[in-house]
Amino acid sequence: MITHFKNSIFVITDEHNCPFYNAKEELEISENALKTKTGKPVCLILAQDIVNIAMEQAVLDRHAESVGDQIEFRCGGCGGVIKFEYKKAKNFSTLQMKLLVAAERKEKLREVIRYVDDLRKVDLFNSLSDDDLLDLGTLLEFEHYDWGYFVSQKGQVGSKLYIIVSGEVEVLDDEGVILAEMGPGEVFGELSMISGETMTTTIQASEPCVIATLNKKNFRHVLVRYPSLQIFLYQLFVDRITKINEKRAKELSSGMVGQLSDISPVEISQMINSNHKTGVLEIESEYINGRILFNEGDVVKVDLGHKKGINGFYDFIALNNGRFKFIQGLSASERGLKPIGGFMGMLMEGMKRLDDLRG
Repeated sequence: MITHFKNSIFVITDEHNCPFYNAKEELEISENALKTKTGKPVCLILAQDIVNIAMEQAVLDRHAESVGDQIEFRCGGCGGVIKFEYKKAKNFSTLQMKLLVAAERKEKLREVIRYVDDLRKVDLFNSLSDDDLLDLGTLLEFEHYDWGYFVSQKGQVGSKLYIIVSGEVEVLDDEGVILAEMGPGEVFGELSMISGETMTTTIQASEPCVIATLNKKNFRHVLVRYPSLQIFLYQLFVDRITKINEKRAKELSSGMVGQLSDISPVEISQMINSNHKTGVLEIESEYINGRILFNEGDVVKVDLGHKKGINGFYDFIALNNGRFKFIQGLSASERGLKPIGGFMGMLMEGMKRLDDLRG
């Protein structure tokens, strides 16, 4: 077996539903190991594929000698599809190539620096140091919208986190009625992106805007590297529901009945938690029935089909059809039950699992 891997660089040329990587990202074999970026999850299947390819010295050597002949390899991993190609041997890197990479990063940093004062005003980034903010900023794309342009539309698949850098937008319902207005520093699109649900409202620029966006994969990498952002996003979820779904929240005082296709399990549980409600949420669907007990907004018991406890709650988060009913009140013994876990952590983990299942 060959034990010395060639110093090599591979570039991702295309991807479809890959949970980790974006097109144009580079993967480097150096000193007998695959180098990875700090805070970025690693696909071990792709890593093994690349290491195996790097061990095939003859293949790489022939490819290095060819001119303009691009060879693509397919990752043998999950349900997603990713293509990558051998770019060059690391030892063959030229000064011009290094200067090009440095120039591209410098140009991106120049764009970030242009907006860094505005980004610093975004509450989401308050916990980040200046260096961390610059690093995170290089993952953002800054998009410009003229008055009247749709930033996102109802029914659109949630694939980005939107951060308003300048200007204002309006939140519209199906009839074009303005539900809310948002300005610099405000964030939207986070719930649809994490849960995999479509956008529930339409967002339109009410004046010229600059909006920074973070795609789904980079968003997940950011949460891994900066866990403090999860706390902010949880509070953002609660505030969003309180503002846009006030009518639904009020209905909890007299009980609530509905379809999971109209209001998601994530929204239901968030409303119960944020309003500190006590009662039983009954769920009936084609394949599974059950009950979830809330005491002052905390989940204290779950019986969903054959699943109980925290795993039953994760299954509830994944439901997309069926009927639910919230009934006020618990017995004295039920009120004495302790929470099965921290609500925020359970919710974030449930949505992450759901996102992983959807690929």
